Amino acid sequence: MSELTCFKAYDIRGQLGTELDEEVAYRIGRAFAEFLKPKNVVLGGDVRLTSEELKQALARGICDTGADVIDIGVVGTEEVYFATSYLETDGGIEVTASHNPLDYNGMKPVRENSKPISSDTGLLQIKAMAEENNFPAVDESARGSIKQVSILEPYLDHLLGYIDLTAIKPMKLVMNAGNGAAGHVVDAIEQRFKDAGIPVEIVKIFNEQNGNFPNGIPNPILHENRAPTIDAVLEHNADMGIAWDGDFDRCFLVDEKGNFLEGYYIVGLLAEAFLAKNPGAKIVHDPRLTWNTIDVAKRGGGEAIQSKTGHAFIKERMRSEDAVYGGEMSAHHYFRDFFYCDSGMIPWLLVLELVSKTGKPLSELVKQMVEAYPSPGEINRKVSDAKAVIAAVTEKYQDQALVIDTTDGVSMEFPEWRFNLRMSNTEPVIRLNIESRADHAVLQQNQDALLALIESV
Repeated sequence: MSELTCFKAYDIRGQLGTELDEEVAYRIGRAFAEFLKPKNVVLGGDVRLTSEELKQALARGICDTGADVIDIGVVGTEEVYFATSYLETDGGIEVTASHNPLDYNGMKPVRENSKPISSDTGLLQIKAMAEENNFPAVDESARGSIKQVSILEPYLDHLLGYIDLTAIKPMKLVMNAGNGAAGHVVDAIEQRFKDAGIPVEIVKIFNEQNGNFPNGIPNPILHENRAPTIDAVLEHNADMGIAWDGDFDRCFLVDEKGNFLEGYYIVGLLAEAFLAKNPGAKIVHDPRLTWNTIDVAKRGGGEAIQSKTGHAFIKERMRSEDAVYGGEMSAHHYFRDFFYCDSGMIPWLLVLELVSKTGKPLSELVKQMVEAYPSPGEINRKVSDAKAVIAAVTEKYQDQALVIDTTDGVSMEFPEWRFNLRMSNTEPVIRLNIESRADHAVLQQNQDALLALIESV
């Protein structure tokens, strides 16, 4: 029995050929179906060149256990989440490597009601079964069927139900799908707007779905990938820019001045909006950047609840707390009414409505938050021994810290600044997030000191 290294903490991600191929995908399909005992499973795949063949291998594995497969085509992850609940199936899997390099692919599995499957809730059992590869003989007479189904129209109905379309003011939006899976949804929403007479003009860049990613892997959290969206906003004098990663479960915004807005502040903005409509509600957030979200929750009469980083963990916590909204600074946004799942389409629709109803530009809506809690966004460094780096940082700073939290990596708070340092679940990388209380000098000084220490280990 050989170990399958493509299983991570809350999804499946691996290098093609060495960690993941059709044979491994087939075994994962068998194991998934043996574990869940489903009657039917939704499958979708992103635009990567290997996603279709991996999806078909998954389908064979699932069908060989006797379950039926509903193939919803080339879609984003949230369309699988939607279809799993909307079609009332027993599970779903999106084949995607999101923002990983071109030679990677992976899978994001859910069970009934779009509930996540993490290392805490079954992923390790599926891994063990796939590794053992000792499945019952296939009963050819009981094999499941595969059928193609489109859920685009009901999915669009659901998305547009989050906002009051009659409140939308004339606006110009830049949308950058990054040649990923978002393009077909952008086209469909544009058509819905036109049909309903909504005065929104959409400027599309890199909208064609292309698994070769001719403009680079879509991952706007990286500084070098932001320029096309920013440049288009400024060139077209747009009110807002929106960019997505490959499977569009993350949504990144650029304001009308061409400023890239860190996901942290959008979490605050959406938390504020949800608390205005749901007084006393709970807001779930990750440990990386926290002070602004906690303040927003207090001001809005709500409760901020910290969860471990990662989509599966956030969703599980949201369900247990019945939180109305959850947000990660990595630009994942989660909604109770979207089956507690993350969506890359709902956030920009809500911001569009906020800009329309307040009459304020996007830059104005986030200005106070950005000034109160400045942060450079996530800083990533490749390291040879992430555990040694975290140990060295902990040793240096622990005696000065007012608060030490190990929910995810290590977080430390000081009177005027705080940081979180954690290992990536999918890459040989360490991730630093740091913020201060309205003091850029303090922020820069401590950021430089931390990075110098990280790079010296």
